[in-house]
Amino acid sequence: MSITAEAGRTGVPEEYDHPLLSVRGLTKSFGAVHALSDVDLDIPNGQITALVGDNGAGKSTLIKAVAGIWLPTAGQIYWDGNPVSIRTPKEADNLGIATVYQDLALCDNLDIVQNMFLGHEDLSRRLLDETRMELVAKQTLIDLSVTTISSVRQPVGSLSGGQRQSVAVAKAVMRDAKLVIMDEPTAALGVSQTAQVLDLIKTLGARGIAVIVISHNLTDVFTVADRLAVLYLGRLVSSGPIAEYDTQRAVEIITTGSASGAQPPASSSDTSMDPEG
Repeated sequence: MSITAEAGRTGVPEEYDHPLLSVRGLTKSFGAVHALSDVDLDIPNGQITALVGDNGAGKSTLIKAVAGIWLPTAGQIYWDGNPVSIRTPKEADNLGIATVYQDLALCDNLDIVQNMFLGHEDLSRRLLDETRMELVAKQTLIDLSVTTISSVRQPVGSLSGGQRQSVAVAKAVMRDAKLVIMDEPTAALGVSQTAQVLDLIKTLGARGIAVIVISHNLTDVFTVADRLAVLYLGRLVSSGPIAEYDTQRAVEIITTGSASGAQPPASSSDTSMDPEG
């Protein structure tokens, strides 16, 4: 039986309908390898967009261009309707773009508070304001409905996979992120931890934060996403509201690059794969 979008979010407020992030003609080449070719994509404000595709489709290249890690070879990025050049991760962070990579970039030997404020510590009279940082960390987790963490002074190394994802997302939200990009957030998680992370993603959307979720798990995609975008060999081949898809159609597009199931004609850009997927 095909999974449909009925389980996903519905009733997205109209005020969140306009694109927060748009890319037009986005192209990225690594020598002869064309990782992205002329990609046009809109990420609406306050909605959850699932970015899917097979290995080598260009997903990692796209998010790294948006996150300021790689400069596009061609094309334009628009943020809230304005053209921007995102040359570094710091510039992306300043705009309100936060990326939570699969490795989470957390320090196991530090506690939750120290991880959430790492590099952005609050000072009072040139000393760390531990009390304020602890209160802010607690409140941020409460706002995200994270209830499985008993103490914000736990070492991150002692947390489960789902709890670690929650800390990484809370760190991003705490810095007023308007767009959170999550790379395979449920990979290698158990059933209960996966449910916890999916609830967290839904909470972000409910708070009006735009989310891009990269996932190979279509069950997770159809559980949380408002929109679907499919990359195939560096090209965006389909995008739209999740209600327009089911698992059978999504798999067909992912594997063939065509909703009809016909293999698209080869071109110079289609024969080279993104080295990172």
